[in-house]
Amino acid sequence: MCGVLGLRTSKAGLRGPLRLSTEVRPRHRVCGAGLPPTEMSRVSEHLIPKWYRERKALTVRTDTTLEVALTSLSKVEGISQREIIGRAVLERYERSGHVARVTESIKNMVARWGDVLERLGSE
Repeated sequence: MCGVLGLRTSKAGLRGPLRLSTEVRPRHRVCGAGLPPTEMSRVSEHLIPKWYRERKALTVRTDTTLEVALTSLSKVEGISQREIIGRAVLERYERSGHVARVTESIKNMVARWGDVLERLGSE
């Protein structure tokens, strides 16, 4: 089916003659149309496969400097640019968790040993 007029090709494909079809076909109903958002998510869980929901596509816009760095690292390490970006994000995530743990530890130590540290610092 092509466009509003319903132009269809013959069984020969695009090489065959075009004919105008005047038959009226009902439009495909969008599954879940008009449902509240909670119902839509429930409906979409059954329509979208689990493997598709677990993976996300990401478009990364790079400038020349980043592109050169990604290409170079990819060749040197023998891995894809996607893998390099993934590793960089995970490394940054681990570092941020480490900084938070160290900060929390420092706060605990100051609360526990603050008076001793004050005395040592004044001597």
